[in-house]
Amino acid sequence: MSVVDRIQAQLASNPVVLYMKGTPDFPQCGFSSRVVQALEACNANYAHVNIFEDPELRDALKEYSHWPTYPQLYIKGELVGGCDIVMDLYSKGELTNMLANSGNKL
Repeated sequence: MSVVDRIQAQLASNPVVLYMKGTPDFPQCGFSSRVVQALEACNANYAHVNIFEDPELRDALKEYSHWPTYPQLYIKGELVGGCDIVMDLYSKGELTNMLANSGNKL
């Protein structure tokens, strides 16, 4: 299975996926930590992928998404964005609605 196939399978298998540095319990950058906090504040169920554990995926995802930085949040297979965008959506109350509309059980 190619790395792009793996990315597509991850996105197809989970309504919400966070590609991040580290894990939700141990984020390894401040931006990933902030996105995790926003998701947790929304009571979101989400899958996470630690990009440090898979360098091939880390490089391929940047090309796949046309987004150069991490974290990257996907809802229903679509890139939402990185930390600044997620935090903006959260502060406006829109992130909770997006998560609820994804079929996420909040």
